[in-house]
Amino acid sequence: MPALDLPFSLLDRSRTRAGEPDAVAVRATVERAHRAEGLGYSRFWVAEHHAVPGIASGSPAVLAAAVAARTHRIRVGSGGVMLPNHVPLVVAEQFAVLESLYPGRIDLGLGRSLGFSAPVREALRTARTDPEKFLRDVAEVRAYLQGRGPVTARPAVAQAPPMFVLASGAGLTLAARAGLPVVVGGPVLRGPAPLAPYRAAFDDGPAAPAHPYVIVSANVMVAATRGAAEELLLPDAWAMAASRATGAYPPLEEAAAVRRRSLTPKQRESVEQFYDQAIYGSPDEVVAELADLVRRTGADEVMLTTSTYDRDELARADAAIARLFTA
Repeated sequence: MPALDLPFSLLDRSRTRAGEPDAVAVRATVERAHRAEGLGYSRFWVAEHHAVPGIASGSPAVLAAAVAARTHRIRVGSGGVMLPNHVPLVVAEQFAVLESLYPGRIDLGLGRSLGFSAPVREALRTARTDPEKFLRDVAEVRAYLQGRGPVTARPAVAQAPPMFVLASGAGLTLAARAGLPVVVGGPVLRGPAPLAPYRAAFDDGPAAPAHPYVIVSANVMVAATRGAAEELLLPDAWAMAASRATGAYPPLEEAAAVRRRSLTPKQRESVEQFYDQAIYGSPDEVVAELADLVRRTGADEVMLTTSTYDRDELARADAAIARLFTA
């Protein structure tokens, strides 16, 4: 089985489990990062979700600090900070602190998603997302980190952390206009990958990286058989289906508990859609699918978003996935 010769990374959403305190989820994220470093992963990013029962990570800068303190080499970042929820100066200050404490290891991923529900958006004081305002905010964050802002963000850093845009659809155009690397997932995993316009429109101005850079984000699960991998993905697939009805991901349940549920036709359809956009199976099956994904997208890096109820199985899957890549 030939290994994939490109960087591989993890995005961890601090998924909670049914009947378990939320605090366990964030501590487990930190320990997962420690293991990921030993397995050779290039980056470990944490997410921003607010008031979601199934996700305990609401403050990526704080959680990234804990992850960086528990690791030594792996790059640590946000996947991502949602700019509509924040003032650019504060984002710059938070990541300047991280860069000062852990120089050369910090990434700043930025997105523009709003809260899942109207009450959450009201609590965050964010009613809508404006693409042009997002671009202005991205430029402002970058200016502060590079010491070019209208005021000086402290602590001043010798080297600004790399910035990335989390995008899909129209967001790819925004990433190109910003001249920033892009993290893309979802529909790009199946069918033609719409990344040529991003590369063609990439603005490589003086504040931007020298060339486009694409990280493809994928939900990947490796097990002895495709059926076993499907079973491990079922808790996350059900959470996705439930969120379509409630607007919020529930905590992960055991696969057996999910199978005892009577799913509606719409929920079954949602579960199938989850599997359609996932990459799962035996090591040979998964490496073949990943190789095809990299070929179609021209990806420079793969970022895994793997999740399952059993944390021991998750650790085993992280190790199995790492073996599909060259160090």
